[in-house]
Amino acid sequence: MHVLIVDDEPLAREELAYLVKQHPAITSVEQAESVEQAIAKMLDQKPDILFLDIHLTGESGFDLAEKLVHLKKAPYLVFATAYDQYALKAFQVNAKDYILKPFDQEQISQVIEKAIKQGVPSKPPKEQPTILKQGEEQYEAIAIQGDDRIYMVSPKDIYCVWVEEKTLSICTENQVYEMIGRLNQLEQKLPKELFIKTHRSYLLNRKKVQEIQPWFNHTLQVILTNGQRVPVSRSFVKDFKEKFGI
Repeated sequence: MHVLIVDDEPLAREELAYLVKQHPAITSVEQAESVEQAIAKMLDQKPDILFLDIHLTGESGFDLAEKLVHLKKAPYLVFATAYDQYALKAFQVNAKDYILKPFDQEQISQVIEKAIKQGVPSKPPKEQPTILKQGEEQYEAIAIQGDDRIYMVSPKDIYCVWVEEKTLSICTENQVYEMIGRLNQLEQKLPKELFIKTHRSYLLNRKKVQEIQPWFNHTLQVILTNGQRVPVSRSFVKDFKEKFGI
């Protein structure tokens, strides 16, 4: 069982993490001090239980809780706070439990046992064999953080990705998703046999290429099957041509 603790007080996080780790069903515990950091951790870890403080530096735990409402598989939400006046509001955002500081071992164990009884898996599910059609490849979906929800997009549905300043744009057939991030971070999550870098700011799906055109100064321009145009800079032309056999 994976746990994420969100609290802006380091000592409070460490104390709660220690208590949580004592339960035999817990396999990992991650910590975050802000909503932004928590979202980043959730994209990587996908916690089963989320312990969330209400008063964070300059923001509220409810900002994160309201985003979770839109998720199909939201973590088991437990508000862990020093304030008792927000209990009603907590349950309006689908909180499963509400506990007050200071915590003790018995209290935390009861929270985890309650989560298990309500269906939170205490052991990782066994992977079922996936039967693929001939020539079909299976790729794990990429989590894309939108303004008010997290989108799960299969790499095979992504046409190209580009970055401008700190904003990543992920282009599918009919939509462009935007999120804060770095191109190399997303590149590491995308299948290397499917995506190639054509520019320091661009990645494209090689199976979505429709046309390759000469461009200025010995560069190339790629037109994808959805009409999107992607540049191939001089630094990447040689590698690009080798991969496409041209």
